[in-house]
Parts: sequence; structure tokens; C-alpha cells
Amino acid sequence: MPGGRRVAAVTDAHFDVAPGECLALVGESGCGKSVLASALLGLLPGNARTAGEALLGPLDLLAADERTLARTVRGRLVGLVPQSPAAHLTPVRTIRSQLAETLAALTPVRGRSALRAATRAAAERAAFPADHLDRHPHQLSGGLAQRAATALALAGDAPLLLADEPTTGLDRDLVDRTVDELRRHVDADEGRALLMITHDLAAAERIADRVAVMYAGRIVELADATAFFGTPGPRHPYSRGLLQALPDRAFTPIPGLPPELGDLPAGCAFAARCARADDACAELPPAGPVLCHHPHTAVPEAADRA
Repeated sequence: MPGGRRVAAVTDAHFDVAPGECLALVGESGCGKSVLASALLGLLPGNARTAGEALLGPLDLLAADERTLARTVRGRLVGLVPQSPAAHLTPVRTIRSQLAETLAALTPVRGRSALRAATRAAAERAAFPADHLDRHPHQLSGGLAQRAATALALAGDAPLLLADEPTTGLDRDLVDRTVDELRRHVDADEGRALLMITHDLAAAERIADRVAVMYAGRIVELADATAFFGTPGPRHPYSRGLLQALPDRAFTPIPGLPPELGDLPAGCAFAARCARADDACAELPPAGPVLCHHPHTAVPEAADRA
């Protein structure tokens, strides 16, 4: 609430994640992706307010009190790979001790030798080197801290894994290995799903079943990943612009900058940057899988094929 104003960081976010599914939530920095993740786990600042429902089975995450979130949700029902892992690791304890404590609390592993073996296996699962297990977080690079946080998130095999920018600081080979391991967590028979928040579209293309695109606090497109990354491609002009900005595509940036969340226009927030905008865009588009007055058609257009 800067200057006494209330800012809507996320508005009308409607989506589901089914058991056995990976949903990738993508968009530019500052669009509200991480705020949404924090809301699901009750990690927003004290002056933040939430409305609506976020159902995990019969439990409404947005209505749950701190005791329920701490004892039942975090780690047990929802595993979190945080955007800033160094801030979530305990600075005065080694990675080995933090992994062992997590495994002891969330799994049936008991006994010193069994716990030690399980700790090494959990580290290997996230490509965290065994010879770094006795280091403290401040002794790790950003990439190693990211892998330690991933190992901790995977340890409990929670029904929902929420990975917030899980590939930050990793080289391409480790990005692929990390997202593949996150994908292996997904299991319909075990009732496990993955919500991956990322700006890495290549990682999303590698493992996602569906893609949700967020812009200025709203989900502007929800699409099947195969169609989104292939044919016919994204339907929202912003989504299409994101793909065309990739080096292996047109490498053409989207013109302009996103609006401030505290100063959004009354209509389409992307209109000022959109070549398709007209007078109709002064009003919000109707709700639907594509939040746009002038979406690209579901059949590839001649101009898009050129």
C-alpha cells in the first residue's frame, strides 16, 4: 500500500492443477507470479489481504490459520522451492543437518545410518554434491543454494510442489536436470502435481502440460503446452510476444514496459504495448481462456507463419 494506496498485485487468478500435471505460470518479472505463490503458503507481509479460495482437497489455503499452515501445509501438503533460497536456508546449520531434519520430520526414515543414506539420496536427487553437505549456506554459490532448496522441497514428496523460479543461477545442463527431477515428482497415481513459476520458457516447454501467462497481475492466457509452444502457438498478443523474444525464435523484444501495478489502466493493461489494440481495449476483455479483445486465431495465420 505505497502512499496509503491499496495495490492489487494479483486479480481474478482462476486456474487448477490436476494430480499428475505440471502447470507453468510464466510472465515478466513483477507481474505477480511470486506474490501468488506467497499467498498460497501464507507468506505474504502482514499488511497484505487475500480474497477468494485456493483449495487443496477440502482445505482452503487462503483461509487457513498460521498453525495449520505451519504444521499441516508447508512441507507436508505443499513443498516450496523458493525464489530466494539463501533467505530460506538456516544460516547457522549445515545443509546435511537441514536435510536430515526435514527427512526425519516428513518421512518414515528412522535410525542414524538410514537417515544419513536418505540425506545423501535427497541431495543427489537435486544434483547437490555430497562433498558440500557439511557446508553452511553462506559457503554456497547461488546455484548450489538453489539445489539445496530443491532437495529440501522434494524431500517430503508433498501432493503439490510449488517451484518459484527453480532454475535461477543454474547453467543449461543443470536447468534441464532440475526441471526433469521436478517433473518426476509429478505422479497421478500418488496424487502429486507441480506448479512451476518461471520466466524460463525453455524450461517450461520441457516439462509443462499447460501454461498460464500472467501480465500485470492477471492471467491473460491458459493453454495446452503443446499448442502454446508449437502450432498454433499462443493466442494472446503478449504471450506471443514472450515467445518471439526468445533467442531461438525471432529475438524481438516486446516494445515498452509493463504498467505499474498501482497505476493500471481501466481496460486491457497490455494495450499500450500491443499492435492489435483499438478503442475496444479501453474496457477489460470478457473472462475466458484468453483475456483479449483481439486474440490470435486458433488456426495459424498467414502472417504468423511467415
